[in-house]
Amino acid sequence: MRFVDLSHEIHHEMITYKGLPAPLICHYLTREDSRQHYDGETTFQIAQVEMVGNTGTYIDCPAHRYQAGKDFCEYFISDLADLPALKITQPFDRQLSVDVNLFQDLDVSGKAILIHTGWSRFWRAEQYFENHPYLTAAAATYLKENRVKMVGIDSYNIDDTRSNSRPVHSILLGADIPIVEHMCQLHLIPEQNFFFSAVPPKISGMGSFPVRAFAKF
Repeated sequence: MRFVDLSHEIHHEMITYKGLPAPLICHYLTREDSRQHYDGETTFQIAQVEMVGNTGTYIDCPAHRYQAGKDFCEYFISDLADLPALKITQPFDRQLSVDVNLFQDLDVSGKAILIHTGWSRFWRAEQYFENHPYLTAAAATYLKENRVKMVGIDSYNIDDTRSNSRPVHSILLGADIPIVEHMCQLHLIPEQNFFFSAVPPKISGMGSFPVRAFAKF
């Protein structure tokens, strides 16, 4: 069994999405300060993190888009882990829009669909934030109607951010289909015959949260 990590590392002051604050990672209790609480050479470090949910590689659930939508506490582990999966490849230099024709000859029902565009090569570069690959509304509708379990992409956003419309988020999250954005290393996994996991903490009241996304095959 081989595992491939498909998530970016999260660093202090790292920008994931323009306009949103970077994570602040610091000590709540340093090892030196902890010495007074323990015997001998025993020390501990307790870290503190302040960040928005849309940091690093993260998953969106319906509560991200809809006020009455499900949050992460309402998902079973089986909804998020060890999902049979397919990888769909369309290089960004061929076309930015990932359209319905790429999915129509495939059995997508009950599967996690991972869209490999190669855009993750620009992670943490200025180019990453603009004119990125995206899924079309027609493709999102097709995936919804064929009852996929989850959709992921290695791009800045699954929607086209050149406009203020977000049809793909609306369609997929409206059908209780989680979305994973800012993935990486999709070139290391096969097109099919693998399983995908993207499990956030069991946290209430949030619609997006970082995940350790990975494939196994």
